[in-house]
Amino acid sequence: MAEEEGPTIELRQRKKPKSSENKESAKEEKINNTAIPERVPKHILFQRFAKIFIGCLAAVTSGMMYALYLSAYHERKFWFSNRQELEREITFQGDSAIYYSYYKDMLKAPSFERGIYELTHNNKTVSLKTINAVQQMSLYPELIASVLYQATGSNEIIEPVYFYIGIVFGLQGIYVTALFVTSWLMSGTWLAGMLTVAWFIINRVDTTRIEYSIPLRENWALPYFACQVAALTGYLKSNLNSYGERFCYLLMSASTYTFMMMWEYSHYLLFLQAISLFLLDSFSLEQSDKVHEVYKIYIFSLFLGYLLQFENSALLVSPLLSFVIALMLAKCLQLNVKKGTFVAKIMKVINFYLVCTLTVTLNIIMKMFVPHKENGHMLKFLEVKFGLNVTKNFTMNWLLCQESLQAPSQEFFLRLTQSSLLPFYILVLITCFFSMIQVIFRRINGKSLKETVTLEDGQIGERPEIIYHVIHTILLGSLAMIIEGLKYLWTPYVCMLAAFGVCSPELWMTLFKWLRLRTVHPVLLALILSMAVPTIIGLSLWKEFFPRLMTELMELQEFYDPDTVELMTWIKRQAPVAAVFAGSPQLMGVIKLCTGWMVTSLPLYNDDDLLKRNENIYQIYSKRSAEDIYKILTSYKANYLIVEDAICSEVGPVRGCRVKDLLDIANGHVVCEEGDKITYSKHGRFCHEVKINYSPYVNYFTRVYWNRSYFVYKINTVISFQS
Repeated sequence: MAEEEGPTIELRQRKKPKSSENKESAKEEKINNTAIPERVPKHILFQRFAKIFIGCLAAVTSGMMYALYLSAYHERKFWFSNRQELEREITFQGDSAIYYSYYKDMLKAPSFERGIYELTHNNKTVSLKTINAVQQMSLYPELIASVLYQATGSNEIIEPVYFYIGIVFGLQGIYVTALFVTSWLMSGTWLAGMLTVAWFIINRVDTTRIEYSIPLRENWALPYFACQVAALTGYLKSNLNSYGERFCYLLMSASTYTFMMMWEYSHYLLFLQAISLFLLDSFSLEQSDKVHEVYKIYIFSLFLGYLLQFENSALLVSPLLSFVIALMLAKCLQLNVKKGTFVAKIMKVINFYLVCTLTVTLNIIMKMFVPHKENGHMLKFLEVKFGLNVTKNFTMNWLLCQESLQAPSQEFFLRLTQSSLLPFYILVLITCFFSMIQVIFRRINGKSLKETVTLEDGQIGERPEIIYHVIHTILLGSLAMIIEGLKYLWTPYVCMLAAFGVCSPELWMTLFKWLRLRTVHPVLLALILSMAVPTIIGLSLWKEFFPRLMTELMELQEFYDPDTVELMTWIKRQAPVAAVFAGSPQLMGVIKLCTGWMVTSLPLYNDDDLLKRNENIYQIYSKRSAEDIYKILTSYKANYLIVEDAICSEVGPVRGCRVKDLLDIANGHVVCEEGDKITYSKHGRFCHEVKINYSPYVNYFTRVYWNRSYFVYKINTVISFQS
């Protein structure tokens, strides 16, 4: 019987094996020392299968239910199915209107190839400007949606707008499912996934902007990033088999590239992820090979994206590429020294310094030799944001006044606390962080990590996927504390990390080990709490927030903007087809979508020329003469001017953040000294003066339409001076 248990194994010893030979011999010894596993009983296999099946079913169901919830809420909020096409399109505001308008253009094109050509050589949107709309606005989601709509024959079943928003809602379902799976992989129980979804939906005001702007690039892109994070979480697990590791690697590769194609700012988010992985690798947490495989995915995605995004130079000068190349070079230069020695510690510090220096140097060199149009205005904005510079520039100050670019408000933290999310997140983060610090100091002192961490060890910080998420959430949270708009990147992972922690026996066991709990068996208590605490949280959330969600679905809200509908109807019926309209960028986006007429500016902030156009057109709300405004508008070949009473007579909640106030500061028409305002302009505010219809304004502009909100003026081609 003893012979049947396994053959006798001889171990070979070598003298100081080096580099690859050392790794190979270590692998051989590990394999040779590993006992042949016994066959798992059938009832245990059945339990594992049932657990995985129920978890997958719960994950998919959660995603589907969330997508259906979004669809029902959108229908109730806008009374969407009972609206005419024009009224539906008005619900897309600002840049969202621009994205959807190009989806419409693709469906109207005689062929896909012709539609692509018209978008890449677009001269029918902005006057006197030909743009590559696909590259400049990242229109790949619209291209994919238009192809799917026509290829699947959906044009005979469903209207284009329902197909478009249906895809976005479906992606949000995938988003939730990915967060569910990530929390499940980290905690080992699908109960954590259910709690993640509950917190995500309850705090959806702070987790997503899908309710306000459906076509936003982040709504298309972040579901793919969530899938990438889920795959990366599984890939970093120590006990993953080869098939699971291969699947996670392939999923991670596909989702990384897709994420990069969907959003122009995706490489910045991946840069933060790369920093997290670099720190994970620097702590020698036995994941070096896997981390460098992820770096290869970054490089492949960047160069493939560069080729397929019309040679997008922004990807070549991105900090992600410079950082990854620096890491690769540092790895080649790194010396093989014995771990735990003083020399090894010094080498770690040198390696860290080398990577940082190489990254900055490479990025500077790339910008010197690669022609690029980087968002310089964003760098200037950050300088002003952090008090490094002071400016009177209209665009900079306008950006600083946007709520999404300011620091988070107290209401944000209050909402997270009321749903019990923030307190549990802080508990989980502190526990995992200090456990991680313990592991790092243990490694610095030369102690190796355990191959398998048991529940009794109470060392949750030894798991590499936990360390990655702790570092990543700290980086994202630090940015979210500065700019509120970045909370939509951070809060979903707050939901996931908090749910994982309260459902993980390892976290409770780590706490008990620190507290030296002896009165009750700590393992038993940890198992009980990992089931009881999330159950109590779930029941309290159900009791308090479920009735609110149902009330939202039952209430029939009516979104109706008759003034905008009348304006669009007048333009389509009365304005010449070749007319060019000027006005606020947000209104120009709606005009482009609803009428198809050409405009002078767009609500986009990634192009210096468009930013300058926006500032010039906004001068209609400044204290400038009629002649100055006329020269500005005719320089862009505008035929009609639209003045919005909401902007002209704006009473903003923040003093100095109204459009007209910012224009007065930029033009030097108002000087604020010790609270007193001194006016230097000899002209009245144009948007007020033009309504009075007296000379010289009637010489340049003729009012052709007006309602309660909008005043439309025809820009005279021949000036007739009147007394």
